Amino acid sequence: MKPFESFLASPINEYIAHRESLGYRTKPLRSYLLTFDRYLKETRADWKALKPPFFLELRANLNVESRTANRILSTVRVLFQFLVRRGYIEENPVCHIPPLRENTIVPFVFSPDQVDQLLRVICKGIRKTKGRFLTDLALYLAVLLLARCGMRISEPLRLLRHHYRHDDATIYIEETKFKKDRLIPLPKEVVTEIENYLSVRKSLLRHDETPYLLVRTAQRPLTDPQVRFLFHKALRGIGLDQPRRVMGNVNFSQPTPHSLRHSFAVNTLKQIKERGQSHQNALPVLAAYMGHSDYKHTSVYLRVVDATSRQNLVDFALWQKTKA
Repeated sequence: MKPFESFLASPINEYIAHRESLGYRTKPLRSYLLTFDRYLKETRADWKALKPPFFLELRANLNVESRTANRILSTVRVLFQFLVRRGYIEENPVCHIPPLRENTIVPFVFSPDQVDQLLRVICKGIRKTKGRFLTDLALYLAVLLLARCGMRISEPLRLLRHHYRHDDATIYIEETKFKKDRLIPLPKEVVTEIENYLSVRKSLLRHDETPYLLVRTAQRPLTDPQVRFLFHKALRGIGLDQPRRVMGNVNFSQPTPHSLRHSFAVNTLKQIKERGQSHQNALPVLAAYMGHSDYKHTSVYLRVVDATSRQNLVDFALWQKTKA
């Protein structure tokens, strides 16, 4: 883990320890503060330099998009609130710096057919050799859980064997992003695949002692990079591996494993609407299923109706760009 090296290293470490003691995750926070710490070191700043113009110059020198610059400044602002409370400084020099205007982000959305294509390509690529079969099958199951249950990528990787409940066809997800546990029902397709995987695992592993549900042949849990590599390989297989596009003030995101979670939510809401039911009434239920702390976080998926609508936006933006 890279250390902080500026004159604020000790107070920053104190702040991170404080956040961890409250139960917050500090990985993104640490990344933003390392950027700030590096700038402090490069400019040889001291306490006297920490005035509002210094932070405006910091933001101007950040070679990042407005959204990321705002996240960095917001993190630094909260840091200085902590330093004021601890008596390191009398006033927060970042409190009156307004955020930059951010681009609108349009997430990538897979259509139901594209999700099916992606899963078929991954399934077809499962290697049948003894040393690869279990790992490939577990990776396929991890992507299946992202696609069919709207999980975050970390969630299937952290599942333990007892989290899967065969009798009532559910999975218990512990310690989510918002520190909430949830029990979700599984589609029949997913239950069948889990049972198939567990049967294969039992036949291949003589001394199966690992507590994780999804494991490699060496009885170690799957990793995030493994899932991402498989996902992007499958994307190339179906011709959907495309870069992020920035057109005007709109960011059209590239497909990532998290796009399967977006797509699950969007496609679910679309199906509810097509049945003539109220998607607004369904939001609290969908929010609980997906592990959101408040259903207002789920309502953002209403901004993109479906994959076709998103593609129409991209095509229109490209047409406008060619005319400019």
